[in-house]
Amino acid sequence: MPSDDIPVRVNQRIHPTSIIIDKAAPKPKKGDAMPRNQSAFQRPLPPVLSLATPPKRRSCCCRVICCIFSLLLVLLLVVGIFALVFYLVFHPKVPDYSIDRLRITDFRLNLDLSLYARFNVRVTAKNPNKKIGIYYEKGGKMSVWYKDTNLCQGHFPAFYQGPLNTTATDVTLSGQNQYGNTLMQALQQQQQTGNIPLDLKVDQPVSIRVQSMKLGKVRFLVDCKLTVDNLSSTNLISIKASSCRIRVKL
Repeated sequence: MPSDDIPVRVNQRIHPTSIIIDKAAPKPKKGDAMPRNQSAFQRPLPPVLSLATPPKRRSCCCRVICCIFSLLLVLLLVVGIFALVFYLVFHPKVPDYSIDRLRITDFRLNLDLSLYARFNVRVTAKNPNKKIGIYYEKGGKMSVWYKDTNLCQGHFPAFYQGPLNTTATDVTLSGQNQYGNTLMQALQQQQQTGNIPLDLKVDQPVSIRVQSMKLGKVRFLVDCKLTVDNLSSTNLISIKASSCRIRVKL
């Protein structure tokens, strides 16, 4: 059957400006047939629905946090690899410490019932490392305790200890406790048993030297448990038992 639509030639170009839509024409109702004289180009266009979603905005704060987190992971990985290589190559070991001698040059009650103590302690440090030297920096502290009471304190000297070296150091400690009368009575009672427990503590900053390179500082925390027979300034003091433990603090 011949078509009633307006024929359009294939090679004819249709410009958008040639399409004329009559806005005054009445809109066809639902179910009505399109008039025969109305072109397909004159049909009312359906509303266009936009399917594009607005772009997501990334917070600048989130980007900064992600960058910092990534840098920290990389830094931890590099430090871990360096520590592993350092351990495999040099086999680092902590020094060994021992208390060889304890002398009391002054131990008395003052007129205000405070207790004054002056000790001289010989500490021996052994460096078991073959390729690592140890710098004992300034600021080292040493103290002697009876249970939870500080008897005296002093400063550990600064020096350099080479690989496979053994160094003996004499340290003078002094202190005054205001509860001297009570403390003296407790020490005299303990002395009757012949076993007086003492704690010697050292907090020492050190630097590690590998060949000609000096690495960062760490802290040696040394805790020595002693048992002596007396605390007299006139008698020779015998160290009946001694054991030292060391921790490394970064």
